[in-house]
Amino acid sequence: MSNPLADLLLSWSRRDGSRPCIRNANGEVWTYGDLADRSAQIANTLIAHNVQAGDRVAVQVEKCPDVFTLNIACARVGAVYVPLNSTYTHHELLGLLEDACPALLVVDALLDVPFQQVTLAALLEQSATAPTTYIDVERSDDDPAAMLFTSGTTGKPKGAVLSQSNLVYGTSTLSAFWGMTENDVLLHTLPVYHVHGLFVAGYNTLVTGGCMVLLSAFDIDRIVAELPNCTVLMGVPTHYTRLLADARFTRELVSHTRLFTSGSAPMLATTHAEFTQRTGAQIVERYGLTETYILTSNPVDGARKPGTVGLPLPGVELRLDGLETGEIQVKSPTVFAGYWNRPELRGTEFSADGWFKTGDIGRIDADGYVEIVGRSKDLIITGGLNVYPKEIEQALDALPGILESAVVGLPDPDFGEAVTAVVVAEPGSTLDPAEIRYQAREVLAPFKVPKSVHVVESLPRNALGKVEKARLREMLSGR
Repeated sequence: MSNPLADLLLSWSRRDGSRPCIRNANGEVWTYGDLADRSAQIANTLIAHNVQAGDRVAVQVEKCPDVFTLNIACARVGAVYVPLNSTYTHHELLGLLEDACPALLVVDALLDVPFQQVTLAALLEQSATAPTTYIDVERSDDDPAAMLFTSGTTGKPKGAVLSQSNLVYGTSTLSAFWGMTENDVLLHTLPVYHVHGLFVAGYNTLVTGGCMVLLSAFDIDRIVAELPNCTVLMGVPTHYTRLLADARFTRELVSHTRLFTSGSAPMLATTHAEFTQRTGAQIVERYGLTETYILTSNPVDGARKPGTVGLPLPGVELRLDGLETGEIQVKSPTVFAGYWNRPELRGTEFSADGWFKTGDIGRIDADGYVEIVGRSKDLIITGGLNVYPKEIEQALDALPGILESAVVGLPDPDFGEAVTAVVVAEPGSTLDPAEIRYQAREVLAPFKVPKSVHVVESLPRNALGKVEKARLREMLSGR
């Protein structure tokens, strides 16, 4: 019998169970043997909750080591792991759950939703007396292993379904490309509800026998304290700008760190230059999507080109929908099969000959390095998280006194892009930007709430009546 993902994630547990794999913020150390035992106990408990192979298990909990054991337990059962942003409001969460229809929802505190749910604490208590052995459910390469929600062109989040082979191939390829080994210690500062923190950081450490120092959040003081003992730091551009703003972030502090990676959003060339000047090291920038895992990376050994996202990884084919600059399209063993319950999108998100359309505009230089120059879809990436303007506009338009709105991303030295709203008042209404932001917090996760709101008399439109967001950005940049 075979279960490709569980076999990969438990390979070191079965090879050397005494090795440490996770050190928690309070100093608690978990071994690879603990990972195998606890995931088996949770797998047995999931079965007791009537979770079967192919069922979705949705998880909205704060970051902790048991996120990884729960994820591995889902793999062992053959369930589809559905991580959910811990900051989603009840309104946002309910819509996603109605789409995913999970067999079980795991939360920190019980919610008012019509789905079977259990708190993580209760699940762990129930599993404490369960057997530490479990026969993994047989799965094939094409069976779904995870589903992550990503913003779509309609503004409604879509569930990208990643298969066993998507995750196995992506993890095996990337860990080899970055030279990850059992000697690596990763300082884990990322959230674990998306690809970057869970799969790129977590999986690439576990499958190579390394250890993770798990911080609950990006905390400068904790990073300064832990970094001298770590060999790898993975982050987003916002993390590096914040580190560079701290005088304690020095060449001496990072002397034992061999690899710094950045992704989820483009990094400014000035950040690259300042980082190298300060530390003597270079950041390895890479590129991927929820739907594709990681597609390109600058090499660890070899020329790294700041401003580019590096070279296609082994097995990845890239092409441009244009001569010198165009939309990036991709074929790879890591590309997902499609969106959950959205078969009609196959024809719009994939080319006629089967290449996935990333929506990103890029160039490829003579050496094969890829540069991202823009996005064909109006996506905003703020602090490494995706925000689709239409979802924000719909929330703003529903507020009293707002006739219409438009949302754009503006350059921000800390977050990469700042969510910025422009609103028009209904006749006779007076709008207060601070009040609008306050009301938006009631229905939107914090990272989606506009950083600033501008009240105007009308929105710029073209001859067909479409809002010209390029003109809006120009107007706002001049303010």
